[in-house]
Amino acid sequence: MKLQKGDLVETIDDAIQGKIIGVDNNMVTVTTNEGFNLKFSSNELIKIGKDDTLKVTNADVFEAVREKQKGEKRKKRSPKMGKVLPPMEVDLHIEKLTPSTKGMTSFDMLNLQLDTAKGQLEFALKNRIQKIVFIHGVGQGILKTELEYLFGRYDNVTYYDADYRTYGLGATEVYVYQNS
Repeated sequence: MKLQKGDLVETIDDAIQGKIIGVDNNMVTVTTNEGFNLKFSSNELIKIGKDDTLKVTNADVFEAVREKQKGEKRKKRSPKMGKVLPPMEVDLHIEKLTPSTKGMTSFDMLNLQLDTAKGQLEFALKNRIQKIVFIHGVGQGILKTELEYLFGRYDNVTYYDADYRTYGLGATEVYVYQNS
């Protein structure tokens, strides 16, 4: 597109509009609507009409598309992902861990649940299982607090509330970072 003195222009990359007051080879001097004189390369400007509409020809569009395609790199194929395994689930409800709680104190039950959680976490670490969901129930939150303390002692482990739609409020998901 040929730019001439007196044309109204707008910059491509910024919201600057103005009137051309001089053209020297490829450099164009523009007086902005704010009254500043700025120099631009002619390929940084687009001619606009008196009603602030852009005047773009088919040739301009074709040239812009060609320039964009010239800089495009071929997309690399992403490696195929392996199977996404569902997380390992460990139900820590006391009735799932022992046939009878007769004679057990609350302290004994909590220790059994924590020992089970620690053993299952160690099993997951040893066997490179990345996700484990510990189902602990809602209750008073004592088991959940103790589990968070247990998980916090591992450097390569993060934990967060498990998916609410699947487990409700009573589950914690543990993600194990694998060493490369």
